[in-house]
Order: sequence, then C-alpha cells, then structure tokens
Amino acid sequence: MYRVAQENEMPYKTLRYQLGSELLILACNLADSYEHSQSLTGVCAVPPNPSPTANSTPFRAYVVIVLAIVATSSAAILIRFALDEDMPPLLIACARLLIATVALTPLVLRRYRETFARLASKELKLIALAGICLAVHFSAWVASLQYTTVLVSVVIVSTGPIWVAILEVIFLHIRLSRLVILGLIVALFGGVVIGFPLQGAFDAAQSTEAINATITGALLALVGALAVSVYMLIGRKLRTKLHVIPYVWLVYGVASVGALLAIGLTATPVSGFRPQGYLVLLAMGLVPQLLGHSSLNYLLEYFPAAMVSMFSQLEPIGSAVLALMLFRELPPGKQIAGSAIIIIGVILASRGEIRVSNIGGGNAD
Repeated sequence: MYRVAQENEMPYKTLRYQLGSELLILACNLADSYEHSQSLTGVCAVPPNPSPTANSTPFRAYVVIVLAIVATSSAAILIRFALDEDMPPLLIACARLLIATVALTPLVLRRYRETFARLASKELKLIALAGICLAVHFSAWVASLQYTTVLVSVVIVSTGPIWVAILEVIFLHIRLSRLVILGLIVALFGGVVIGFPLQGAFDAAQSTEAINATITGALLALVGALAVSVYMLIGRKLRTKLHVIPYVWLVYGVASVGALLAIGLTATPVSGFRPQGYLVLLAMGLVPQLLGHSSLNYLLEYFPAAMVSMFSQLEPIGSAVLALMLFRELPPGKQIAGSAIIIIGVILASRGEIRVSNIGGGNAD
C-alpha cells in the first residue's frame, strides 16, 4: 500500500567494505540491535563523561549527533527500498544480522576465543533465547513496513523501554516508577489514536482497507517491540558477566542461524533479485546496524546517558522526514498525532527507567 512507485529510482551508491578494527570495536559497543537500548536500560559499554561541559565537548561530537540520527533513521528507509525490490521480509532481516555477524567475526576470533569456553550452559541458553527474540524482532518489524507508514512502524517498534519496564515487574518484581506508569498510559493512548477508526477532521477520508492495514502493521511492529524487549532484558543480565563484543557476536550469530532456518523451512527465495537489492542489504548491515548505533555509543563519552536517550528518540522523526523526502509519504493526520503522543510516552518512560537505574531501583518518580 505504501510502497514507492517503481519510477522513483533509488540513489544507489557503491559502498566499500573498509571496516578497520577501531571501527569494529566502536561498532559493537552497543549490545542492542536498533536502536539505543543500552542508553535506555542503563547498560553502557563506554562510560559517559561524568561531568561533560560545553567547553569539554568537541565540535565533532555535535557532528556525530547528526550522523547517529541519520544512520539509525535510515534503517526503515533501507528496508522499504529492499521491499520495493520484492525482497521477502525474512531475507531482509536475515541479511542485516548476517552481515553484522560477518563484519565482527575477524575481531571476535582474534581476541575473544577464550571467552566462549567460560560460558555456562545457562548463559548459552539465555544467549540462544536472545538471538531468537532478535530474529523475531527484525522479521516482524520488516513485515510491518509492508502495511503501514514508516512513522507508525518506527514509533511503535521503538516502545521497547516501556515493555522492558513491564517485563521487569513480571519477572524481576521491580516496582514501576510513576513516570514509567504515566509514559505507558500516554503511549497506549497514542496507540488508540492510531488504531481506532475515529471519524473526524484527521481521518474522515480514510477507507476501511487503509485502517485495517494500519492496524496490521502496528500489531506487527508491536510484536517486534515485545521481542526486542525480551532481548534487552536478557542483555541486561548477561552483560554483567560477558564482554559486549563476544555477546553481540553470539546473539547476532544465533539470530542469523534462526532466520536462515526459517528461510529454509518456508522456502523463501534468496536469489534472483536485482544487484541494487543486495546492495541495500549490505548497507543495512553496515550503516544502521553498526555505524548508527556505534555513533550513539560514542556520544556517551561526551553527554549524559539521559541526553543520549533523547537523541535516540529522534529516530522516528528522522525516518518520517526521510520517508517524506524519498517516498513522498505523508502519513494521515491521525497517525502523526498518535505517533507524537507515543513518542512523548516513551520519553517519559525512558526518563523513569533512567532515574530508577541511577538510584538502584525503587520508587523513583
């Protein structure tokens, strides 16, 4: 429904695979897949500057803010381009994970082989579960972009911090702060605004088919958000015992294998597509998966984690702007309003999570 017309040509550029070990180390310093989970859950591979000031922050840090937002925002856009090449969602999800795994393999095998021998069976099971959740996350999110706008898909899949807080209540018996509860209520209201066929100034012209497609896409994005929340929760536990680089490599590897098995079981085609499509898959593995989230982690050296988490919340807006520029995709007013409400809810919940992390859990407001 929202797929770009074939006459709109993608400005493809040749990408060179030139990742040195410094970039690889920076690239895998985030244990999350998309977007920003470490700054949102209090798990940071690089310690933030304890007292960043305007005088101590170099100009390049502000340049990296823009780079991080553009790189992470490009994920949904690249997925849309791949879908326009008729590539199946399973292939797109698998390729992104597999490319990131391959990129990290030389560094991991050279420096962290002995780490794997120390892993207990319980930790290996958790890693396997995290990898499966990550594969489900990407597969569901990619599929959601077939049905709804980039804005709605990215906003809903970015509600992970809210679901992490709820999972902590269920499994870790941690009490929700009032900010998290408020954020959850606000985000749920935004979802109602997006999903329900309220007739009014915003959506009087919307057809039943369009509404059903929006709801289907929103539900798929929600599945992706729930899956990545379990992944984030497992990562919070394992990252206290396992270095981020081998952890990310193992989880990406498990997710890649899971996606490959799903491709085999469903007879999903992997060949016969145009070269441009495969170039898009390569770009997904290198730009949003490695470079984008690495840039967010780099910013932790110069800005507090709370501020970096605010930067990461600009991803849905960046994706929507890119979709408008490249696809002329302007979501209906109801979707824009609902998405804005959800973003506010996620920001409130993220602030609540950060406050609880800073005081070691409790009844922070």
